[in-house]
Amino acid sequence: MRLIRVGESTAAVGKDLRAALTSWQRGDAVAGGIALLGITPPGLAEPVEAVVLLPRGVLVVTAVDLPDPAMRLEAPLGGQWKTDGWPLVHADGPVNPADGALAATAAVAGLVRAKQPVPLPVYTVVAVGPYVAEVAQPEADVARGVRILHPEPMPLLALARELATQDRPCPVGELRRVLAALHPELRVADAELVAEGFPDGLSAESAAERTTVLPRIAAAPAAPAPAAPQRRRNWIPLAAMLLVTVLLIVGIAVAVSAAGDPPSQPAAPPQTTTSAAEIPVDGVAFTPRGSVDQADCAAHAIGDVRAWLEQNGCARLIRGRFETGQAGRRAAVLVGVLRFTSSSAATELRALADRPGSGGVVDAAVEGQPWPVEPQPRFESAAYASGREGNSVKVVQVVWLDQPSAPGDPALQEIAARALRLTPAG
Repeated sequence: MRLIRVGESTAAVGKDLRAALTSWQRGDAVAGGIALLGITPPGLAEPVEAVVLLPRGVLVVTAVDLPDPAMRLEAPLGGQWKTDGWPLVHADGPVNPADGALAATAAVAGLVRAKQPVPLPVYTVVAVGPYVAEVAQPEADVARGVRILHPEPMPLLALARELATQDRPCPVGELRRVLAALHPELRVADAELVAEGFPDGLSAESAAERTTVLPRIAAAPAAPAPAAPQRRRNWIPLAAMLLVTVLLIVGIAVAVSAAGDPPSQPAAPPQTTTSAAEIPVDGVAFTPRGSVDQADCAAHAIGDVRAWLEQNGCARLIRGRFETGQAGRRAAVLVGVLRFTSSSAATELRALADRPGSGGVVDAAVEGQPWPVEPQPRFESAAYASGREGNSVKVVQVVWLDQPSAPGDPALQEIAARALRLTPAG
């Protein structure tokens, strides 16, 4: 992610937003893209906190400072906001703090549509702070592409992965036209834009089409050989084809004959994985939902944890998924195991990971590997737990699958504590 400061922050929470975007670092290893900070899109009188141009989508980010931190924020676009059940009241200004966010999005969307033959989708993001554990939004607002959150690195990255999913990535040439419309004085080298994930000239899909066509064009027919020798050589492949045909017919006949014979012993019953796959821990059953084993630990982390892993390394990272239930509620559990060659490295990494806002291990869903269950879990408001096993650090994140989650939810914290005893397959 390349950050370009055009103007100052519009709110105090803008510092958190910029820190989160900075944690993604330069290049497209995490997300890629260009973020214009403190920009005033043409047609607007006031600046917005950021316009984030990703290869497959655009986020228009406005910022709202709340009077105090909140555990729960009710934030409808068309009504009054409430923090922890209390109506949010301002001495002056609009009743709805997000008023103007949709206008900013519409202004940017108009520029994008005018400069791209296949415009990128444009979404509204409202960053709120100083801290909010959980945001409740009406489904209608979510369906309109509006998201409200406290801009921590992991939730913001998950949001970018969720929204920026256009099939056709924005080429450099089109991006330049959009950038010129947003900020004519901006100058960025093509190489930097390519490094942030924008295709150079053609989209990846177009390049793939050309790759499949070129071999057909290059495959010119061979020069004709003298007639008599050519006829003699053609008998060899013809005889081989006849032999293969005969062998196939014989094989099919044998297979059909064998299929008609009665089996020597009864067929085994189908295997069931419902209960056999469950792993009990203190009376709680965890059902494995797959795991991923990789050696490049830093590539699958974000924030300060990623930076530490890039500098110090990690022998192995295993990310396991589990599902469990409690009192009729379903929970998704992400267990990450980072293995090191020394106990001191494990101690240092765990201390860093336990600090709020330091980042951590990301779910493979943000890398294009969705969960095999619905609804898909989102770990931005997860309960967290960590532990040590020799030279390994284990980090656990737990969220509800069928209702909103909060990091301080006692039920989720209890599940996370038990999940520390799980060992993902790897």
